[in-house]
Amino acid sequence: MKICGIETIVLQKKVENPVSDSLHTYNVGGHLLTRIMTDEGICGSSLINFGRIASGMQTLKLIIDREFAPLLMGRDPDFIRQIRNELFVATEYYGTVGAANFAIAAIDNALWDIKGKAAGLPVARLLGARRRAIPAYAMVGWYYEGGEKEFVRQCTDAAEEGFTAVKLKVGRDSLQEDIARIKAIRAALGEDFRIMVDANCAFDESEALRRGRAYEQLGVFWFEEPLQPYLRDSHARLREKLRVPIAIGENYYTRHQFYDIIKAGCADIVQPDNRRAGGVTEWMDIAAISEAAGLKLASHGGGPGNVNALCAMENAIYLETGSLKHENAMLKTQLKMENGAIPFPETPGMGTEVQEDYIRHYRVEL
Repeated sequence: MKICGIETIVLQKKVENPVSDSLHTYNVGGHLLTRIMTDEGICGSSLINFGRIASGMQTLKLIIDREFAPLLMGRDPDFIRQIRNELFVATEYYGTVGAANFAIAAIDNALWDIKGKAAGLPVARLLGARRRAIPAYAMVGWYYEGGEKEFVRQCTDAAEEGFTAVKLKVGRDSLQEDIARIKAIRAALGEDFRIMVDANCAFDESEALRRGRAYEQLGVFWFEEPLQPYLRDSHARLREKLRVPIAIGENYYTRHQFYDIIKAGCADIVQPDNRRAGGVTEWMDIAAISEAAGLKLASHGGGPGNVNALCAMENAIYLETGSLKHENAMLKTQLKMENGAIPFPETPGMGTEVQEDYIRHYRVEL
């Protein structure tokens, strides 16, 4: 089998009701759909999404179309690690992080989609599945324009959908406001419902310690992204002083950065983002490194591709996702909830093919 064509499609949908965390407002909706065609008629697809940067999809499209496509034509798509390493070299002059690594992830995930389709197997089975389903939590605890009423409604809707855990944004306002948000959801969903909190890097070390101790007393399951990602020593000190598990990782690139933070003792739970980490190949390496260090792993982001990867990892504990009603709106493969967990779909490949009606409606011609 040989690669005979590459297509990139920008998909952009207007965001009607933007949500916010402690530092950002997510007001731009968009995806880059990457398709890799082969001479045997198998097409691999991947999706990279952006929530904030309006030109993000176009930037990735430029890298893939002009830099990566010429390197991939005529190649055997089974040589995924070889291709990944060559894409590292191709981008090292301007840095194999940031947008370059998003683009590498797009290629890597599409190659795994080809591999699964060629074998007639979901990628979870191809990788050697560890579990049939992965527990999922709902990332619905944003700051909403509708205030506390909308915030509580989104969380209770998630519980009605079958989720047994939700994540709440904290850090935009005072500690008292954080405490009120946590208590409101605890009152609405009960003592047995699991709550995580996410500060999105809003604090310095002393404030993270102060708030972390308050979150501990409220029984949260983890404290996510308390500090800016480059503050490695501060993370390590904070972890030593708090009992609540520290979860970080969505802003780290490749196994090399994860190796550094794991070795430094910065986290209890690592959270690779499929885009920034670099795709399935890099994810599996990160999972192995973190499992050997005795750490747990959760995803940043959801979708069928992430479900496939997590179900093949020894130390995976959670998939992050929004409402499945929204996740399923654009994809041919539909995820379902079973007892608070999401089984990997039996669709061959990654399950990331986009519905043709969605493409026609939201395609942006450049």
